[in-house]
Amino acid sequence: MFGDGIMSAIDFTIDIKKQEDPKGDRVIITFNGKFLPYKKW
Repeated sequence: MFGDGIMSAIDFTIDIKKQEDPKGDRVIITFNGKFLPYKKW
């Protein structure tokens, strides 16, 4: 989707939400980090 690269853990947040569901509550985890494209040196 983004090509070759990684997600930075320096500028990074995690959001955790609970979603109620009749079959049992669900957990939604969102990772938000800056994409760093791969560079050849």
